[in-house]
Amino acid sequence: MPNRLTGALRRLTRNPGAAVSLVVLVAFVLIAVAAPVLARYDPERQAPTASLSAPSMIHPFGTDRLGRDVLARVMFGARLSLWAAFMATLIGAALGVVPGLVAGYRGGWLDGLIMRAVDVLLAFPGIILALAIIAVLGNGLPNVMVAVGIALIPSYVRLARALTLVARTQVYVEAARCIGCGDMDLMLRHVLPNILPPILILSTVTTAWAVIIASSLNFLGLGVQPPTPEWGFDLAQARDYLERAWWVVAFPGGAIAVTLLSINLLGDGLRDALDPKFRVS
Repeated sequence: MPNRLTGALRRLTRNPGAAVSLVVLVAFVLIAVAAPVLARYDPERQAPTASLSAPSMIHPFGTDRLGRDVLARVMFGARLSLWAAFMATLIGAALGVVPGLVAGYRGGWLDGLIMRAVDVLLAFPGIILALAIIAVLGNGLPNVMVAVGIALIPSYVRLARALTLVARTQVYVEAARCIGCGDMDLMLRHVLPNILPPILILSTVTTAWAVIIASSLNFLGLGVQPPTPEWGFDLAQARDYLERAWWVVAFPGGAIAVTLLSINLLGDGLRDALDPKFRVS
């Protein structure tokens, strides 16, 4: 396993797009963590006399309609935007992989029951399902994380089930069964580790989805509330000033775009690194 991981990491770093994307994402995370130290201004401090000031040496990203520093809000907004996407992905994976693993391994009526429940979730587009869950749970960033995470569950269930259906027929599983391994031991020690690489690749895709859906919900005012900085929410606050002050939209919107592009490029790199047979020559 260590040799396999070392080889995958080596192949990942040899992919220019994936390597650059990884650096960008790490930079975003570090900026989010160190925002209180790096930001020159309080992201919530209003300065009406500096309302909609253009980018300058004093305010590199300009100010918004209330005179708040846009750079500081982008930095602090990264904390909530990235955290919400990460937690939503974690919730989706935690609640999706295990049912998919059980459905694929056990089969029968349990498989049918789990997949029918997944079909119900798939009957709704992700953003609509998240909106319905928010309507039940109420507004707030924690509820946004839960709603987005539930919307991501079907993808993990379907992939884990499909991979398990293949893995359970492999020789190593039959050999483990012959030496007396129980079903739980087979699923957790033999099947699950071998289906994790594709699930990890899927996680990069679902993280990008989570960024989009969570930002959309915050854009609609269903997540964070003013004056808390968050990329999607700041876009909603700035949309009326696009013609007069392009920077209030360009920088939070650009942060979302760069994050999505980096995650997708990293996902492509992980696919090539973890599954070399799928590399495009």
